[in-house]
Amino acid sequence: MRAVIQRVSSGAVTVDGKLTGRIGVGFVVLLGVANVDTQEDVIWLAGKVADLRVFDDDDGRMNLALKDVGGAVLVVSQFTLLGDCRKGRRPGFVAAAPPEKASSLYQSFVAELRAHELKVETGQFQAQMTVSLTNDGPVTLLLDSHKAF
Repeated sequence: MRAVIQRVSSGAVTVDGKLTGRIGVGFVVLLGVANVDTQEDVIWLAGKVADLRVFDDDDGRMNLALKDVGGAVLVVSQFTLLGDCRKGRRPGFVAAAPPEKASSLYQSFVAELRAHELKVETGQFQAQMTVSLTNDGPVTLLLDSHKAF
C-alpha cells in the first residue's frame, strides 16, 4: 500500500462538479492499493498516518501529530501510485490491486483512520476526481507499507 501524504491548510475533492470531501488543516492522502496488500498493510499505514509528527510545535519544530492540531484527513484513491514507469513510455499497472480488492482495502483504511478518532473525508473510488489543496510547508511524504522506499 502506497501513500503520498501532503500536509495542507485546506483540501477538497469534487466529482462531476459536486463536492465529496473538504478539510481544513490536516493531510491529503493519495492512496494506492497493491495486489499483495492485506489488512496488515491497512493497519500499519493508518497508524503511521495518524501518528506522523509533522506539524509545528510552539518552537517551530515538526513535533505534533494530527490529533495535536485538531487536523483532518482527506483520502483519495489513486491506483496510479502503483504505476511502473521503468520500461517504455506508458506506465504498467500490474502491481495495482483489482478494483474489488482495492475498494475494500481503501474503505478499510478510511475506517481504520476513523478508529484513531480522526475526522476523515473521502473522494469517490474509481471516479474521475478533481483534487485541490494548499500544501503547507510544503510538506510531502511518501509511505509504502512494504518499505519499498
